Amino acid sequence: MVTKDELRKKYRNLRNELTEDVINNLSLDIANKLLSLEIWNYEFYHVFLSIASLKEINTDFILSILSGKDKNIVISKSDFETRTLQNFLLTDGTKIKLNKYNIPEPIDGIEINNSKIEVVFVPLLACDKKGNRIGYGKGFYDTFLANCKPETLKIGLSFYEVEEAVFPILESDIALDYCVTPQNIYTF
Repeated sequence: MVTKDELRKKYRNLRNELTEDVINNLSLDIANKLLSLEIWNYEFYHVFLSIASLKEINTDFILSILSGKDKNIVISKSDFETRTLQNFLLTDGTKIKLNKYNIPEPIDGIEINNSKIEVVFVPLLACDKKGNRIGYGKGFYDTFLANCKPETLKIGLSFYEVEEAVFPILESDIALDYCVTPQNIYTF
């Protein structure tokens, strides 16, 4: 069985080969795929701000869709001591700054309780056919998702198709409801 660390390495290497143009094109394809999902009648959407140095999906396209639909957009600030996310409403006045790990974060703002969040777009490195995800291994999103309402939709965004092999999981791992790639929407 392949380990999570081997999968992290594989997908980081694949991502490192992507150019900025390819990332933007694939990210736009993912955003367009999202438009076909029945997820647009909620109020509060949590979106990760892309870490450019890690060649993450460019979520600017999703932010544009949400703004155009006049939705409440929630973004996070990471607390590395507690490995938790503090969530803030993204407004025209929100100031974003890179933290020491190059993660774009709000400096401050209107804090939003996890119980208000209805849809979460989840960053990941890989996803399997059962909706298990592999992130960077720090557990921020598993902790965050565990503190959201059980009915909160969890939508993974991936440049790559799901893995057929099922990942080894921990009790604390939270599975996704969907994984959206440039070519497909997977429902779990």
